[in-house]
Amino acid sequence: MSIKELLNTRMIFKKTQATVLGFILIFLIILMTIMTRGKLLHLSNLQAVAFQLPLLGTLTLAQMIPMITGGIDLSIISTANLSGIIMAFILTKLSGWYTTPLAIVVGVAVSLVVGVLNGILVAYISVPAIIATLGMMIFIRGVALVLTRGYVIAGFPDSFVFIGNGDIFGIPMPFIIFFALILLMLLILNKTRFGFNLYMLGSNITATEFSGVNVKRVLFNTHLLSSLLAGVASIIMISRFNAAQADYGQSYLLLTVLACVLGGVNPAGGYGKVMGVFASIVVLQVVATGFNLLGFSSHLANALWGLILLIVMLINRMISKAE
Repeated sequence: MSIKELLNTRMIFKKTQATVLGFILIFLIILMTIMTRGKLLHLSNLQAVAFQLPLLGTLTLAQMIPMITGGIDLSIISTANLSGIIMAFILTKLSGWYTTPLAIVVGVAVSLVVGVLNGILVAYISVPAIIATLGMMIFIRGVALVLTRGYVIAGFPDSFVFIGNGDIFGIPMPFIIFFALILLMLLILNKTRFGFNLYMLGSNITATEFSGVNVKRVLFNTHLLSSLLAGVASIIMISRFNAAQADYGQSYLLLTVLACVLGGVNPAGGYGKVMGVFASIVVLQVVATGFNLLGFSSHLANALWGLILLIVMLINRMISKAE
């Protein structure tokens, strides 16, 4: 078989894999719609999905970036919580027109500081990403507990609460923010040198180094971008709950990994598409909402998420063997 034929064959299998995943996702949405007798498609329920989806979606985007390089970021939830706590202090201690923008700027800056620390550890000190971010997660959680003493900080200005609970022409603000992030990530990953280098690094770090790419800088920027997205997620989170706490959203960490893999991100690095991740987030949220409408336990929804992941991984393995 010639090289051209081999490349064409691999392209066919990639398209086949994407098609199979697409059918699985569509099937689940249709099944939930039938089981709920169409209630899932009621405007109020669709709005509920649009309000709930962006938090997990934004955190998943934050996880997707390091996973494309073959790494992982275990500190994204703790980063979001610490950023949210700092914002909460500003929002509850100050008053004036500048309070909300100041809180957002400082909160995002805190998340960027965490990204810098993660980037230095992984890129320049060569600590494995899973170890560096695990240590950072534990450290940040401890700092957050010291700052809050385990209490909830609540009661934010209406202008800030609007970000998580308001809407524009019926479209929830959190979804508008998430959609803007989707477009931004599509641009970064598909149209910039950084995005190209990101995929190269995940595919073959040695070849990437020999091609003249500054691998350390790419890794540093990877964790910087991941923490930035975690900071944006914290804005959505605490404005949605109108409260901040040291241990909010801890269950989301493994869900972000699940959503990435379900969406086609290769855990070994080198491949992952934003729209695939977006589709997986939609399915996870639709399944959760459908089970809630049916009165089923949320734990059963978690079990189904795990089953979906196993099925997708099995299909991927079969396609890989065929290739």
